[in-house]
Amino acid sequence: MKNSVDMTRWLAVGSLLGLIVLGLAWELVLAPLRPGGSWLALKVLPLCFPLAGLLKNKMYTYRWVSLMVWLYFTEGAVRAYSDRAPSSYYALAQTLLCCALFAACALHVRLRLKAGAQLQT
Repeated sequence: MKNSVDMTRWLAVGSLLGLIVLGLAWELVLAPLRPGGSWLALKVLPLCFPLAGLLKNKMYTYRWVSLMVWLYFTEGAVRAYSDRAPSSYYALAQTLLCCALFAACALHVRLRLKAGAQLQT
């Protein structure tokens, strides 16, 4: 059980870091809206706030990140459909990272609650 909880924790941290790096690289270097980068790179700023909570293993952070990530999923899905390549590929990668982050957070919360219930009985 402990290994599963640790695995979901590191998957959540890794996918969140992946979203941050992808968002910055996408909007500043790889396929910016304007040459030289755009202010759209600031979209990754809200992703930096939960990083500390995930690293400290705070249950509340896992819960609200699993809801916040759907905003980034929606942006990725819309841009995967509407943008041209290569931007659409980065948008698809963003949606996949969002799915991984959601799954990791949801599973982490479930496993920790299950472990806590087992400890109480």
